[in-house]
Amino acid sequence: MVTGRRWIAFLVLCLALTGCAANDLMLKRQSETEARVEHLIQTTRKGDQRANDLAGQIQSQDDQAKVAASQIKRLEDTIRELRKSQDELKARFILLSNQTPPPKIEVVNQEPPAKGRDTGPPADYVKAFGLYSANNFPEAITAFETFLKNNPQSEYTANALYWIGECHYSLSDLPKAKDICFNVAGNYPNSPKAPDALLKLGYTLAAMKEKDKANAIFENLIKSYPSSPAAAKARERLTAN
Repeated sequence: MVTGRRWIAFLVLCLALTGCAANDLMLKRQSETEARVEHLIQTTRKGDQRANDLAGQIQSQDDQAKVAASQIKRLEDTIRELRKSQDELKARFILLSNQTPPPKIEVVNQEPPAKGRDTGPPADYVKAFGLYSANNFPEAITAFETFLKNNPQSEYTANALYWIGECHYSLSDLPKAKDICFNVAGNYPNSPKAPDALLKLGYTLAAMKEKDKANAIFENLIKSYPSSPAAAKARERLTAN
């Protein structure tokens, strides 16, 4: 009997030791699993942070591209306005030169002007512009129309048309002014006179009591030529309305 009891005690002890070993193994595996889960969580967080950083960099690059595009647009508008001002200054300078001609000096062995050199507005354009500057609008219209007839491919075509529209506006012939300004803005969108033509078209429509159409023209002007002086005047007009 003693031997049997010892045997039973030995079995119980073995079972207890086996249970402890199994429990230790289970705890070990649980700890390893928890460690792996924690590692996965940390890895996921790092991945999310990297994704956010990349998204921020992409957004920053997009913003920089938009700023650059806006700056290029402003530069193009500025160049257009400078060209317009240069043309009108040339015309006024020639007018002043014709009013006070310098003493004639004979030049010996004078070289002919180089081909392609910018010699300023043609004489008949300058003459027409002089009539406009003197508020002689009917004769200015005739002179500009003659210039267009004799110079159908001139780089001053849009300018001449614009000044014809200005003459009609000054003479209160609003329908003709409207048609001509619409022609300049629609057919010569890259001309330095295009923003001014849209502005004058808006003024003309407003004078014809077509306020909604006038405001639509002002808004189109601001959208198409945002940095031009004409757009600034259009904003003032919309604010006043």
